[in-house]
Amino acid sequence: MEELSPCELGTQQYWDSRYSEEIDNFKSHGDPGEIWFGEDTVDRIIRWMNNCALITKESKLIDVGCGNGMLLIELANEGYTNLTGIDYSDSAIKLAKEIAEKQALSITYFACDILKGIRDCYEIIHDKGTYDAVSLSENPKENRLKYIDSVHESLADKGLLIVTSCNWTQNELNKHFEDKFNLYNVIPTPQFKFGGKVGNVVTSCVYQKK
Repeated sequence: MEELSPCELGTQQYWDSRYSEEIDNFKSHGDPGEIWFGEDTVDRIIRWMNNCALITKESKLIDVGCGNGMLLIELANEGYTNLTGIDYSDSAIKLAKEIAEKQALSITYFACDILKGIRDCYEIIHDKGTYDAVSLSENPKENRLKYIDSVHESLADKGLLIVTSCNWTQNELNKHFEDKFNLYNVIPTPQFKFGGKVGNVVTSCVYQKK
């Protein structure tokens, strides 16, 4: 399986710069910034979580590569109470904290590089785009394997990993994660047809720790 070519989206410098700009926009105009993959993707993930028998509003959940934290904001507004967000960009964490404080929501945020491990254990790990960014970094295969080891070690027994990607298909993700995870479910996403073939704009897969 071919690796993706490294680009600026896989660098911390890019995300630090981007979130620094979004902090300025939030302070000036109250704009929290872009919702990665769009609001529809967030809505689909939350609807699936609300109907999953293994997830409760008290489940211990972490969003890796949380960015501005908007998914966690939506989960908090849905009544979820045990929420944490991490990002390796200090600027992203600063922005996420300011947004949550403005809405008087209790969400834990701290700076953390997922490739160096998470310091706690969670029932749910959510990732919307971070595995993509890791896949676009220098030494992508090595970093992907570090990512997979990290999320596996940080999940409780039978815990769930929710991954949304725009760079990898369902079959590719299944192959990446098969050594340490079983496919638990697939969250339906919009499809397109081209040249007689059907594809997805993004892929959302739910894996359960082996």
